Amino acid sequence: MATQLTEPTARRRGSITATAPLMGWRTVDILTIAFLGAALGVAFWGWGILYNGPITALKLGYAPLNGLFVGTWFLAGVVGGLVVRRPGAALFCEVVAALVSMLPGTEWGATVLVSGILQGLGAELAFAIFGYKAFGVVAASLAGVLSAPLEWAFEVVRFPASWADVPVLSVLANGGGWYAEWVLRDKLAYLLAMGVSGAVLAGVVGWLLTRALARAGALSAFPAGQEHRESHAV
Repeated sequence: MATQLTEPTARRRGSITATAPLMGWRTVDILTIAFLGAALGVAFWGWGILYNGPITALKLGYAPLNGLFVGTWFLAGVVGGLVVRRPGAALFCEVVAALVSMLPGTEWGATVLVSGILQGLGAELAFAIFGYKAFGVVAASLAGVLSAPLEWAFEVVRFPASWADVPVLSVLANGGGWYAEWVLRDKLAYLLAMGVSGAVLAGVVGWLLTRALARAGALSAFPAGQEHRESHAV
């Protein structure tokens, strides 16, 4: 006669979600997102140096293909969402990472923060599409992909110079639009490359990084840590 497995022996189907209420952030959630964002922000700063050096110099024979390397900057939003699993976690982590990466100084200046907000909003949208109930590799990959479109628009659209007189919009008028002179074909190729990069370098890598942190015991207070414990329960 077949026996029915019960938790924790049976493998749970689907993702474990954050404890209710969904908007009820805990102190440990806030601190963890801050630490993750800060750590990834330092990594972002280092990646910026590499991107502006050897990677940009390569150009891969076709400049829009440099979009294949931008997914690393989407990583914080994906990881933040996978770890805390509450509305706002992806955006919060990406913005913290952007702020930290700005501190040592970059050639992009304050536009780094704008990029962090736009990328974080895209990742947040992906988790919202799943109702903050799915946090597997598919959800992570979608978060990486959706981190790209708003950032892409910021980079390929030239904003009106008149916006420079509006405090909130001045950063758009004075920054972004670096690839506004590209023809539409090249702009779309760049968007596609960014999406692929987001899916792999942010989505898959972010999912693997979260699993690695869970295995190391760093996420014992979070659903990802519980998933790891249950998957190894005897």
